Amino acid sequence: MTELLDAVAAQHFPHPPATEAAVDAFEHRMGWRLDPDLRAFYTRFDGARLFRASNAPYHVLPLAEVRRARVVMSQADTDAAGPADWYAVCQLQDSNYALLDVGQQTHGRHPLRDGYREGFPDPYYCPVIAQSFAEFLAGALASGGRSYWLKALEEQGQ
Repeated sequence: MTELLDAVAAQHFPHPPATEAAVDAFEHRMGWRLDPDLRAFYTRFDGARLFRASNAPYHVLPLAEVRRARVVMSQADTDAAGPADWYAVCQLQDSNYALLDVGQQTHGRHPLRDGYREGFPDPYYCPVIAQSFAEFLAGALASGGRSYWLKALEEQGQ
């Protein structure tokens, strides 16, 4: 994770770090803890724009802007509007998001889903695109500003 964060610092547009108090307040407000990848990111940067400063293809949201995906994408905080355990953590182009699924963990890390607005909240249209934030960030940094997972999804027939 350190190499990925160093690349963000050197080549992209990170925000100043979140304080430990801000991280603690976020976790208390959300009712879940940041996994190690997210904690490393947010204690180094409280959000970042990747690739270009305005209209960035990836905008990792500051902690204060992380919200339930169903509130961000459906403007309702009800079970009918989407899963309670999906959170918008990275704004993508065309008002889509990368969604953190805090209802799942693999090796202590939460997967990320494609927050495709037109298909939200159907899991078929919002599949897992990375098993961890580190995997997502690595793919984003290597993407040249494109949604790196779309080709793989097309090949799988999604």
